[in-house]
Amino acid sequence: MRHDHDTRHDPHAGHAHQAHAGQEAHAGHGGHAGHGGPAPSGSAPGKAGWAVAAKATLHCLTGCAIGEVLGMVIGTALGWGNVPTMVLAITLAFFFGYALTLRGVLKAGVDFRTAIRVALAADTLSIAVMELIDNGVLALWPGAMDAHVADAMFWIVLAIALAAAFVVTVPFNKWMIGRGRGHAVVHQYHH
Repeated sequence: MRHDHDTRHDPHAGHAHQAHAGQEAHAGHGGHAGHGGPAPSGSAPGKAGWAVAAKATLHCLTGCAIGEVLGMVIGTALGWGNVPTMVLAITLAFFFGYALTLRGVLKAGVDFRTAIRVALAADTLSIAVMELIDNGVLALWPGAMDAHVADAMFWIVLAIALAAAFVVTVPFNKWMIGRGRGHAVVHQYHH
């Protein structure tokens, strides 16, 4: 669900307001965030640091890279065309991106349903931006879509595409975290 207004000043924001207010309360405590861990530097709305944004983006990049490579390997091995292979790779990128966040949030003792909501809120836009850039580079690079997993070009262009996605997504994540969105919602569950 998308909120285009500041829920801190909206008495009708319901659960979203309570979750955001709880997040601010935890961010304000110097000794902990969520469940006993230190408050991450730059996690409070308006104070997102580049290191926090880079770490959040690297987290997404890891899941995206696992999913992309696995999807491309499976699609290529099955002899699929470019479009179905890319759809599988993107689907698996989202799956593994969410799975990495779920793993961390569940380790913090959160119930599965809440963990799913946290993962969706934390990762959806970040993964979407990353996938848009990554797959855009692959689609526009001459010959990249015809390269096979055994070709050096496949790996070189994939590495360049993932690096480009990282570079573009870091400032996006910094902006999102600064607004108390994106990976800011998951910081309270990190130890």
